[in-house]
Amino acid sequence: MFDFSIVTTWFDSLLRDTLGLGDFLSILIECVLVGVFILAAYAILAIILIFMERKVCAYFQCRLGPMRVGPWGVFQVICDVLKMLTKEIFFVDKADKLLYIIAPFLTLVGSVGAFAFMPWNKGAHVLDFNVGIFLMTAISSLGIIGIFLAGWGSNNKYSVVSALRGAVQMISYEMSLCLCLISAVVLTGTMQFSGIIEAQADGWLIFKGHIPAIIAFLTFIVAGNAEANRGPFDLPEAESELTAGYHTEYSGMGFGFFYLAEYLNMFICAGVAATVFLGGWMPLHVAGLDGFNAVMDYIPGIVWFLGKAFFIIWILLWIRWTFPRLRIDQILKLEWKYLMPLSLLNLVLMTLVVAFGLHF
Repeated sequence: MFDFSIVTTWFDSLLRDTLGLGDFLSILIECVLVGVFILAAYAILAIILIFMERKVCAYFQCRLGPMRVGPWGVFQVICDVLKMLTKEIFFVDKADKLLYIIAPFLTLVGSVGAFAFMPWNKGAHVLDFNVGIFLMTAISSLGIIGIFLAGWGSNNKYSVVSALRGAVQMISYEMSLCLCLISAVVLTGTMQFSGIIEAQADGWLIFKGHIPAIIAFLTFIVAGNAEANRGPFDLPEAESELTAGYHTEYSGMGFGFFYLAEYLNMFICAGVAATVFLGGWMPLHVAGLDGFNAVMDYIPGIVWFLGKAFFIIWILLWIRWTFPRLRIDQILKLEWKYLMPLSLLNLVLMTLVVAFGLHF
């Protein structure tokens, strides 16, 4: 398995020693390049996910999806992006202009900040703090503030109802989401993403942790889907009731920021699930099968990570286009009466498994 830190160390020494730029300029150049990489990967993944959802949706509805622009419709999303970039940005009369303007940026900042924690390969992670899981969940919570401010600042009754629904739903499901991650922290003994992945070198957590790990994984998928406002938990954007929800009054890239954040939040949910429960970039290793393990090590880590993440995304799309939209009381009942108690009980069960050494 190639360690990407070799490349980053070489580039850092090139700037500092070979070119003699000094600490300040070297760090500045590295930060700019990292920022460009994050934004480029963010945009490219958003285009891929939008196209993927359109085609998966078409498959479930026995149709073809967009087919006109480019072969198999591959350039349709790019045309939609260009159209959105050229659309006029207008302001709503009697709206709170400050809240109206900053809301999309807050949502995007929370999404990009959480996206920066994704471990793409061994040694290829932008942020890898020793409290990584805690910090990522804290940064991602900014999206809730952006959604609430968008609904309130738009001065639109449908947007206000949507913002209230979104805030209640996302705050509620964050509880189960965090409890599932705490269960993984109990088993691995660390909150650092790289440490969690290294702890799965001899087996992915979903296999090592017995039944508690499987329960935590499934609960995380459901709660993450609700956290990203994806169907059947898309009550904040219920088109038949609330037009377009909290971003009804937005146009151009104001609307585009919310659109990007929604799809990338789905990828972040899938990426965290793949990292914490399915080993992230770690290949599939089976104890005793050294030849098989050696072959698996030849597959690049980024292929493993993206393969696992997109597999989970496909499951999320499958769920969205299979189940009908739930009512708000059903969504909250699912969380507070079922998922929350189940997550608390599962955390206790995982603690007992670790305390008595019952895991693999």
